[in-house]
Amino acid sequence: MDRDQLGAFLLRRRTALQPEDVGLPRGQRRRTAGLRREEVAGLSHMSPDYYARLERGTGPQPSEQMIAAIAQGLHLSVAERDHLFHLAGHHPPTPGPSGDHVAPGLLRILDRLDDTPAEIVSELGETLRQTPLGVALTGDTAHFAGPARSIGYRWFTDAGSRRLYADEDHAFLSRLWVSGLRDVAARRGPASRAAAYVADLSERSAEFRELWELGEIGLRPQPLKRFVHPQLGALDLACQTLIDPEQSHFLLVYTAEPGSETYDRLQLLGVVGSMA
Repeated sequence: MDRDQLGAFLLRRRTALQPEDVGLPRGQRRRTAGLRREEVAGLSHMSPDYYARLERGTGPQPSEQMIAAIAQGLHLSVAERDHLFHLAGHHPPTPGPSGDHVAPGLLRILDRLDDTPAEIVSELGETLRQTPLGVALTGDTAHFAGPARSIGYRWFTDAGSRRLYADEDHAFLSRLWVSGLRDVAARRGPASRAAAYVADLSERSAEFRELWELGEIGLRPQPLKRFVHPQLGALDLACQTLIDPEQSHFLLVYTAEPGSETYDRLQLLGVVGSMA
């Protein structure tokens, strides 16, 4: 671990970012060049004291999880993230699609959607980031660990995960998840996480086994996603998708037609979310 170079690199990246680059308000009395240390710590989900010690070169060797969190908090590119791992004395994550590191450009777009439900997901349906209104709409789906991170996996192993969706859509959504997983497993190969999910779900879910045997491929989502929110009721939302092909990440943005009943209900989502 090179503490001095690690601290210097963190300082350079912190001072190069402006609050609006990461979705933070600038405020009126800002004298700091770039972000404040406590702002980076908040973005990286760690204590300000811990981050400050790393930047000063006096802290302990951070774990791989800590380095990954800092890299995402500072909106680093994949090359910058890998450099940070090396400075901290760790090997960078194995390169490949659908890792957890979200591209800075995609994050910058998400950071500007503070008045819209939106989320970034992997090709396996794992939620990587959500806007506050995204959390208000679907709950905090980024906190899951292991295979349960995938909404498709939860769909077949946790009946409660289906309550957010209209009952009449359940049969199609089951087919959709299986079709999508079949596509990813074929592209990523027998050693992939997708293939492991197929094997696991085949053992755990009779419904999954039956649908897998159908061999369906290429199903596409319906134009409207019909949610059943616990406080607001039925919400018919259009879903626009922006794709990062390099990482196989998807930015999903949920909107309602102006003047519709869903549009009116959606205006209350922030209030409901703040009360939850």
